[in-house]
Amino acid sequence: MSDDSRLRGGRALREELPNPVAASGTGPPAAGRSSAGGTEVYAALDLGTNNCRLLIACPSGDGFRVVDSFSRIIRLGEGISATGCISEAAIGRAIAALSICRDKIRSRRAKRLRLIATEACRAASNADGFRDRVAAETGIRLEVIDRETEAALAVIGCSPLVEPNGRGAILFDIGGGSTELVRIERDPVAGNAEPVTKAWMSIPLGVVTLAEHFGGKDVTAEVYDRMVEEVARHVTPFAAEHGHDIAGMHLLGTSGTVTTLAGIHLNLSRYDRRRVDGIWMEDADISRTIARLLGMNYQQRASNNCISVDRADLVLAGCAILDAIRKAFPLPRLRVADRGLREGMLVEMMREDGALVAW
Repeated sequence: MSDDSRLRGGRALREELPNPVAASGTGPPAAGRSSAGGTEVYAALDLGTNNCRLLIACPSGDGFRVVDSFSRIIRLGEGISATGCISEAAIGRAIAALSICRDKIRSRRAKRLRLIATEACRAASNADGFRDRVAAETGIRLEVIDRETEAALAVIGCSPLVEPNGRGAILFDIGGGSTELVRIERDPVAGNAEPVTKAWMSIPLGVVTLAEHFGGKDVTAEVYDRMVEEVARHVTPFAAEHGHDIAGMHLLGTSGTVTTLAGIHLNLSRYDRRRVDGIWMEDADISRTIARLLGMNYQQRASNNCISVDRADLVLAGCAILDAIRKAFPLPRLRVADRGLREGMLVEMMREDGALVAW
């Protein structure tokens, strides 16, 4: 999927897509400038437990202009909880997706890169061999980041969606193999300053690991409740320490789970990022939408264009994680973010280069 938009806060403004340029090597991270007009080109790649995502952008005003993107569900972490290894089938899917990313990076002449991998490569015993194979076959050298870095990048990428006049948010990122929770707040003395991290945690449960343990296709109410309880066991201690005094805050979610819920809530015939990123959902809206999903069978979920067969066996596991978070942090509203680690990486690189001051 290719996207060309200017990102800042809740806006996504369409612009004309520049013509592709001739291919060149990806090279090591360095201050990036395209040979076409001297425009800086940055690329951020996030290889997760479930998805492979790429965003290529140029600085523009107080944000950046996206010139190309890619997203594909590859299920890199499929079976790791049982075998401890990335399977050969998953490796093949990842290399196919990463080859497309490499070609896009070359065609856009992006030279300033950050290419990360998360939970699957943290957990798998053959992760080093997998990364060596990726480097040999695609030229992409993956950086495995720790959970704290993952949480920090999510904060950078999503912070423009914190309510402008609010105190802060409980940010969560539901991944394939882990879920990050972050309490972010503004300094009341500094007024509407950028929110800062007050506390964070990561749990080793995501949509893939939870669905593999409890089953994702035929989810009864009893099974669903057990999933919520399992997640709550991890979240409750964090909430006990950091869930006090949350008046004036809201939930801020970044994941396929919350964007899918938003699409279902809006009754979209097909997913549309422009209508989803930045929208608010009331607590009652979330409850109704999850109840609607629980009332669907696997085939009905698979045939819904906001879910598709790729997520049909994972979406209820994601809802269970969300419900555990909602119970631990009973806030009245959720803001949905179709953004996250890639945006965080882009902003961080652009700030380091002095190409971006505000975000």
